[in-house]
Amino acid sequence: MSKNVDVTSSTRSRVDQVLADAIDAARAAAVEAAVEEGGLPLAGADGDADAVGEHLQVVPEGERLVTHFFAANLAGYRGWRWAVTITRVPRSRQVTICEIVLLPGPDAMIAPQWVPWEERVRPGDLGVGDLMPTPSDDDRLIPGYLMSDDPAVEEVAWELGLGRTRVMSREGRSDAAQRWYDGDHGPEAPIATAAPRTARCVSCGFYLPLAGSLRQAFGVCGNLFAPDDGRAVSWDHGCGAHSEVLAEPAPEVDELPTVYDDGELDPVTAGGPVPTGLDAERLDVS
Repeated sequence: MSKNVDVTSSTRSRVDQVLADAIDAARAAAVEAAVEEGGLPLAGADGDADAVGEHLQVVPEGERLVTHFFAANLAGYRGWRWAVTITRVPRSRQVTICEIVLLPGPDAMIAPQWVPWEERVRPGDLGVGDLMPTPSDDDRLIPGYLMSDDPAVEEVAWELGLGRTRVMSREGRSDAAQRWYDGDHGPEAPIATAAPRTARCVSCGFYLPLAGSLRQAFGVCGNLFAPDDGRAVSWDHGCGAHSEVLAEPAPEVDELPTVYDDGELDPVTAGGPVPTGLDAERLDVS
């Protein structure tokens, strides 16, 4: 039987030939484990024995310690393998079963690695009523100021805008600025590239610069008719609603008074015969 055994070499130790030849004992242990796992959906028609397929390989794990791998014929476990680890005492040919487990093979179907929800959430996923806690070690935030036990100091702090426990860090501001600049409200947005070169937000009367360090590059659009109304835009963004984009005034059209030409009207006697043909079209008596 040892001639058909696929032995995987290992630098830790050489395979024990007695254990390598114990394929039948390892298979019997795997079948017994399949019987004990009565809830497993078995693919074969002959019962639990069909859950253990062909022998795949034997791998040395240490001195007088090897693992036999068998194909797992289980519905939903494509590419999985029964792993039966066996050993023996020195100068003995009796095999001892150490462990029996189901393990995924190289081409097994396995579930994707679990990712925490806070790493899966993406911009725009937050809906009405949802809560997204900010971690205490968020790199985008730093402490705003030290709390004081003086009410007067606290009141002044709020007036100066220092009442927040945390504010955005330099890294957080840099990330936000880069995201805005590269997005739909930056200089490469389609509406900005289609606008006149002189129609940049920095020279627009509706441009409201931000406070702080972002003031140098960003502001908020305050034009009711602009598509970016109420949104942060870069200074070199632009659109056709720029305050200084002036169109040529349309020429005034004099409204002419209504003229009635009585010569084009034919008097008709009430109760007389109804005109036909061309006369009927001219009088529109239909």
